[in-house]
Amino acid sequence: MYNKIVILIIILIGFSAFAQVEIPSVNDSSKTQIPEDNTWSLKECLAYAKENSLTVLDAELDESSAQVNYKQSKQQRLPSLTGSLSESFNNGYSIDPITSDYVNQQIYSTSTALSTSVTLYQGSQLNNQIKQNKLLLDQNSLFVQEAKNNITLSITEAYLNALYYKEAILTAQNTLDGSAKEVEVAKARYEAGSIAKKDYSDVLSQQASNKYNLIIAQNNYDSQLLTLKQLLEIDGTMPFEIEEINAEDEINYAVFETEEQIYNNALENLPSIKAQQLDVEISEKDIDIAKGGFLPTLSFSGSLGSGYTSTQDLTFSDQFDLNFNQRVGLSLSIPIFSKGQNKAEVQNAKINVEKSKIALRTVEKELYQKVDNAWRNSVSAQEQLSAAKVARDASYHAYQLAQKQYDVGAINTTDLMLSQNTYTNAQQTYTQAKYLSILYKQLLEFYQGNEINL
Repeated sequence: MYNKIVILIIILIGFSAFAQVEIPSVNDSSKTQIPEDNTWSLKECLAYAKENSLTVLDAELDESSAQVNYKQSKQQRLPSLTGSLSESFNNGYSIDPITSDYVNQQIYSTSTALSTSVTLYQGSQLNNQIKQNKLLLDQNSLFVQEAKNNITLSITEAYLNALYYKEAILTAQNTLDGSAKEVEVAKARYEAGSIAKKDYSDVLSQQASNKYNLIIAQNNYDSQLLTLKQLLEIDGTMPFEIEEINAEDEINYAVFETEEQIYNNALENLPSIKAQQLDVEISEKDIDIAKGGFLPTLSFSGSLGSGYTSTQDLTFSDQFDLNFNQRVGLSLSIPIFSKGQNKAEVQNAKINVEKSKIALRTVEKELYQKVDNAWRNSVSAQEQLSAAKVARDASYHAYQLAQKQYDVGAINTTDLMLSQNTYTNAQQTYTQAKYLSILYKQLLEFYQGNEINL
């Protein structure tokens, strides 16, 4: 009998260690690797960020915790099993812990027991708790998707900003190259006596200003690359470059869907909305759980036990068989008066349901505002882009003409610099409008549940 009990306890200990939940790790070697040439495409940035972002990892850990709670709640239906073993020594007049006789002598005793209990009925609270924990697990899975969506938007915006700053460097460099040629022309004209020293100095000053603008553009680009690195959770000192895209192809589009269509698609696809909808169901389960407090609880219990005492003239094994005992029992607990606790829990649960519904409406309103802004900005960006393209082309031709006029002395230095600045500003405005147009296009695709793809 003793051997059987020991074997049963060992089996139960092994069972308790079974079916462990896999926990995500920040050092997982199976994650997306860094590109060998350190040149990242937007697709590579998005894949890497989804696997390495601390925000995403934190959401995945919350999901693992919800999975643990869900599994544990299902195991609440199972019987509990507890084993105990005690060794005691008594001296003087006392009760024998095995025979329950009053004796006045030294007693050496050994007691073993195996007990179990199971809840047969508890107002369906166990079942409702399991259902609620399943909803919480589903909600946490949506939170993981939401975290990945958020990092996707952040990476996309940072990547496009980096592309804008990179193109701004090219614009600044071209402007500086143009200034260098103008300095050569101005120097020759100054030495020939065609222009005053002030005009020559103005050209040199403009060249220095353009060189300063190039340095600023480079610093802006480097700063944006650092922002990308931080979003990717990679070392700030690591070599890093971004892959260029064919921006001209990306801007040739029109918004055919209405903002209402995009909003309805977003309601069906965005995990943030689904998670808030689940929050209403989770709160409703709290009502069912609280109502279970008014219902009775039925439990079953049982135990096996045996022991040895030095007061009996029998061997250890003989006493273990002789003192072997069994017990089974049923208990019914009926709540009669809980000082208003159960009623208060039901009322609070109903209040929380209404609050979760309000939160859902708030999230839907915020989403509509985001979609409306993105749709309007997208339409506006396309119009601005068309106007900026016309202004850029016109200022470019005007600047080319001004250079030719300056070469032959038809205009002064001030007019030339004004034309150059006008063209530079128009080029920067066009570049900014171009990448804003791409950003809003991708944002509208995202709201409709489509992948960002550049």
